[in-house]
Amino acid sequence: MRTHRWIWTTAALLLSMGLSAQCAMCKATAQTDLEGGAGVADGLNSGILYLMLFPYLLMGGVAWMWYRHHKQKSQG
Repeated sequence: MRTHRWIWTTAALLLSMGLSAQCAMCKATAQTDLEGGAGVADGLNSGILYLMLFPYLLMGGVAWMWYRHHKQKSQG
């Protein structure tokens, strides 16, 4: 069990290193574009919000189904 936890922790740390580099690049691009007066930064922000929406909808749906299942189980 400890070995699995160590493997998952190591994998998560290695994957997160690559993700943080992309965030800095997006921020620099958006900031440069915003100073230049173009509207690409607004599109980038809208895209980020759009991509964030679906995981929250999925988690909400699973939570609602779990709640409904346990409510029916306790009544019946």
